[in-house]
Amino acid sequence: MKDFATSADPAVQAQLDRLAALSVPDGRLGLETIRALLARLGDPHKRLPPVLHVAGTNGKGSTCAFLRAMLEADGQRVHMTTSPHLVRYNERIRVAGSLISDERLAALLEEVLDAGRDLGPSFFEVTIAAAFMEFARVPADVCIIEVGLGGRFDATNVIENPFVSGIAALGIDHERFLLAPEAGVPQIPLARIAFEKAGIVKPGGSLVTLSYPPEAQAEIERAAMAAGSPLAMRGRDWHSSTTGIGLHYADRDGELVLPLPTLPGPHQAENAALAVAMLRHQDFVTVSRDAMAEGIRTANWPARLQRLAPGTLRGSAAGDRPIWLDGGHNPSAGEALGRHFAGERLHLIVGMLDAKDPRALTGPLAGSIASLTVVPVPGHDCHPASAFGPEARPAADIPAALAALPDDGLPVLVSGSLYLAGEVLRLNGTLPD
Repeated sequence: MKDFATSADPAVQAQLDRLAALSVPDGRLGLETIRALLARLGDPHKRLPPVLHVAGTNGKGSTCAFLRAMLEADGQRVHMTTSPHLVRYNERIRVAGSLISDERLAALLEEVLDAGRDLGPSFFEVTIAAAFMEFARVPADVCIIEVGLGGRFDATNVIENPFVSGIAALGIDHERFLLAPEAGVPQIPLARIAFEKAGIVKPGGSLVTLSYPPEAQAEIERAAMAAGSPLAMRGRDWHSSTTGIGLHYADRDGELVLPLPTLPGPHQAENAALAVAMLRHQDFVTVSRDAMAEGIRTANWPARLQRLAPGTLRGSAAGDRPIWLDGGHNPSAGEALGRHFAGERLHLIVGMLDAKDPRALTGPLAGSIASLTVVPVPGHDCHPASAFGPEARPAADIPAALAALPDDGLPVLVSGSLYLAGEVLRLNGTLPD
């Protein structure tokens, strides 16, 4: 599957067209290609500012957003690379606090693509090489790097010395890649997922995680021990909980009472607590309690239980009803949505790639769904309405789906794919910045 991208800038689009033409041999795993590509570019990954590296099935992007907000509230200059983009490819590379400019992006992509012409790199490998080149060139205090897929064989895992690595929530996703048969790996699915994510741990840096079922916890403990990396696990080395007055955090160095996140959903308190724990279980940067609190209040992460702001869609087909946007597409994300909307009726508009399980969303949300409309995910192979059951009805696109809803004032949830979420933001004219 490719992460398609377009740009209004002709120079950027010329390089994105080259990116779109890349293909990866089915089943190729390993870091050899990205290492060879980076070597031709002068090994920029060896000259990065201090790195925070974040993996996980769900919540890793939100954790990165909290980390960035906390560090910037403390006055630090932060580079960050995340994926996928929602509307503009530039969203993947944030340089010292700002999205990379079109001019720099076009030049970087051209240089990386030219250097790797005979290596057959993937879309993501080229992206990471471009990000690392810019991060090595522009001074900053910290780099925040989100794992793309898995961890052990992810292109970001060429990083040699992150000062802290974090693992967010674990769940079953990307089974074709992360559960592919291989000798010498765990056979229990969640243990295998934990094994892949824990592949990012490196000697010399600490590993900070949430709490997991025993089979997953054992793999993470094993990886940390093998790397000689200090492990800080929630429920054992640090603790967090929420009350009506805030987020309560505690570890060996004391207790903090912090504000609740403004990002919607109870799971965001867990992601915020993981970000706090990552900053407190390392010795490279110091972040004040006030900066942590400000970061929790101001962190922004689009398309994760985002209430759509007024825009083209809100002003036309949808009227004044609330529209919620979430890119969730796996069982863990579905469970989080189910908890958030428990006891509430809503209209679900869903578009899901054909490699995903439709029940991941419709199961947890079953008690809330007043109507179910299925739309295509532009540019991707996706499930038809029939895959979601007899009550699902098709619509040609998001505007048509909204226009067909009854005038009952019930909220709308658009979910199933981050690619679909990006299309909604584009149509609404509310681009991530």
